[in-house]
Amino acid sequence: MNIATTVKDDIDIEAEDGGSAAYPMFSDAPRSVSFNKLRKRLLRQVRQAMDDFQMLKGQKRWLVGLSGGKDSYGLLTLLLDLKWRGLLPVELVACNLDQGQPNFPKHILPEYLTKIGVEHRIEYRDTYSIVKEKVPEGATYCSLCSRLRRGNLYRIAREEGCDALVLGHHREDILETFFMNFFHGGRLASMPAKLLNDEGDLMVLRPLAYAAEDDLAKFAAALQFPIIPCDLCGSQDGLQRNAMKDMLADIERRMPGRKDTMLRALAHVNPSHLLDPKLFDFAGLTAGGHSAGRSDAD
Repeated sequence: MNIATTVKDDIDIEAEDGGSAAYPMFSDAPRSVSFNKLRKRLLRQVRQAMDDFQMLKGQKRWLVGLSGGKDSYGLLTLLLDLKWRGLLPVELVACNLDQGQPNFPKHILPEYLTKIGVEHRIEYRDTYSIVKEKVPEGATYCSLCSRLRRGNLYRIAREEGCDALVLGHHREDILETFFMNFFHGGRLASMPAKLLNDEGDLMVLRPLAYAAEDDLAKFAAALQFPIIPCDLCGSQDGLQRNAMKDMLADIERRMPGRKDTMLRALAHVNPSHLLDPKLFDFAGLTAGGHSAGRSDAD
């Protein structure tokens, strides 16, 4: 069973032959039962994440990060779909940070966003040169690149009067980050679906937390998004994240459904059954007492 199961399934997707319920962005989408099921599943999962983590609480305006990859395109499209249905009472501003990568096709995103009528902002900041200068030859760029990008997106969110920065990280991103921290960082941590930034003035939201990467890839292909590849880090081999991705894919092939099980585990944490005395008062446990840290079934 998928982790996202409690939101009432009241989304009316248009019939296979098309209909008045079709959102304009879906005018050229496949008129198939399989695509309608895919779209409905993704919408339900986004709504579930919003409900589980109370993402709409106190929110009026969101800055949606748009990289040009399948995930951020999918995120924006699903948010627009929910907004069109009256299920997302926040304003949306799409934002792409042009980081100065060589041969970056600057025209694609503004043309696409103008075509679909979405309020947007394209910001140029040459973080590419900074990353190339600071990171040693052969090392991975992702960490520094992400920090520089995030700092600029926070600034833009403030300038645009937004309450939150909304990002397109999905189920696999969350699991890969967990295992990277587990294997290489020596800690249990991942990407939270809802996070308050260090300054305490902006939320970081991940509405695709329950969505599968394969589903987003199918969604992107069906809607023919103008994908822009990341040539900065995508050309590097042997990234730790790629190793985690391969490991998870292998586990899923051998034991189907394990990714959902692992994601569900991240939502059911029992501190008394781990080894962190900062999270549970092991020193306070006494024999013969009634403690939440002891179970005869263990």
